[in-house]
Amino acid sequence: MRAVALAHGRRRRYCPQLAVLLLGSLALSLLLAACGDQSASPPNDLLTPGVLTVGSDTTYPPQEYLDPATQQPVGFDIDLITAIAQRLGLKAHIVPTSFSTILSDLAGKHFDVVISAVTITPKRQATVDFVPYLNAGESLLVQKDNPQNIKSTDDVCGMTVGVQADTIEQGVLQSSSDNCLEQDKPPITVIALPDQTAVAQLLATNSVVATYQDSPVTDYYVKQNPSQYEVGGSVVFPAPEGIAVRKNDASMLTAIQAAYNQVKASGTYHQLILTWGLTNEELTGDVPHQ
Repeated sequence: MRAVALAHGRRRRYCPQLAVLLLGSLALSLLLAACGDQSASPPNDLLTPGVLTVGSDTTYPPQEYLDPATQQPVGFDIDLITAIAQRLGLKAHIVPTSFSTILSDLAGKHFDVVISAVTITPKRQATVDFVPYLNAGESLLVQKDNPQNIKSTDDVCGMTVGVQADTIEQGVLQSSSDNCLEQDKPPITVIALPDQTAVAQLLATNSVVATYQDSPVTDYYVKQNPSQYEVGGSVVFPAPEGIAVRKNDASMLTAIQAAYNQVKASGTYHQLILTWGLTNEELTGDVPHQ
């Protein structure tokens, strides 16, 4: 949908395999292997030599989740960090991790970086550095035909809503619940679970009237179950998401930023956006780390 900017004035590399329709992560892996030779310097402080160890909460489709057939991590984020690792001459190793502890685990050197739909906020920037790679908003997932006519979090006073714990969306729901009380309305009952898959199951079993999450996740569930779900209202609060790096880890941050820019310049980033249906979330241009 949008043009992909060239990074640092590099000439766009021609790779004929990019014209081939990608039918899944396996095809994409073959493509990356063919087109993604090492072209950026690897960091000098890897936990395991030759490996980029990556923390990710693999319950958040389409960005990261476990393939039901193979139980291997797949998704846009997984493919992107794999491409970045290949640019560095490294193998990506994904470590499934709870979102509630993912940034503290990064600080504790359980992995080298985190990619897990982490929204960049001032509070998080105080503890980690970011390489922005996507722009996502928030939205509500409701039952088909929206029987409660839910258009925003202000419409669910006195109702029960599901959300993943320790996310930006949980904080928004709490603020909306406070607003309900200020208007002499009953508060929102918020069910916060550590696993987004379990949150979605709450709606499937009618245990909640809606779930609240990043807009790509909402869209994914609607696409998977169009006769069961729809989006409640519109997308709100768009904000960048970033690959998280330990604070003041200059070697890692420089390497990830350079490799990411090269993945964009090669056209691989845009192809991944198309493959995973994230055209509305594509981040254009070269964005410096934050």
